[in-house]
Amino acid sequence: MTPAPQRAPDHLTLALPKGRILEEAIALLSRAGLPLTLPEKSRALRHEFPGVTVLELRNQDVPVYVDLGVADAGIVGKDVLTESGREVYEPVDLRFAACRLSLIREVGATAPLVRVGTKYPRIARAYLNARGIPAEVVKLGGNIELAALTGLAEAVIDLVQTGSTLQANNLEEQDVLFESSARLIVNRAALKLRRARLRPLIERLRELVGDQPLS
Repeated sequence: MTPAPQRAPDHLTLALPKGRILEEAIALLSRAGLPLTLPEKSRALRHEFPGVTVLELRNQDVPVYVDLGVADAGIVGKDVLTESGREVYEPVDLRFAACRLSLIREVGATAPLVRVGTKYPRIARAYLNARGIPAEVVKLGGNIELAALTGLAEAVIDLVQTGSTLQANNLEEQDVLFESSARLIVNRAALKLRRARLRPLIERLRELVGDQPLS
């Protein structure tokens, strides 16, 4: 295995997710004092700036890169972070990309849950186990709601933003597992090794979003 390159103590490597969170994350980090401007239509996966490296990753990979120390910090949705089970420090709720993770069924459905479809099997199992529901959890990809409409599952657990898709398909939220939004996450060792860069960044982000320290 090729050893990871050594980085200066004042150099930060950030893991950011491709897609809807990336643009807002870059804008917020720039307001916090980091010199970040990603080129349009670039196919590059790593971007170098003075004192900062940005890695563009799939959502699900951000907690892995931060936990294993390849990245010092990152931004990812609370839903993805919870599903990952990774042990990282979560100091700031960035208050954007807000949504909720919910149990969804057809309107008025009351049949016992035998099968639940979801992109979040870890979260789903914990939720069902806590309620003593011995349902099978089926991991799915896109269009999760279709599982509840076709009889593949009696319910699904998925993200909801506006609820318009549910209304259009005669579905409803029967329970909200938790509220999700973008979070700053930090590698625990990096918090000590790069304290001089990370602590001011954390405090500045808290000021910008009006957040209090998370317990």
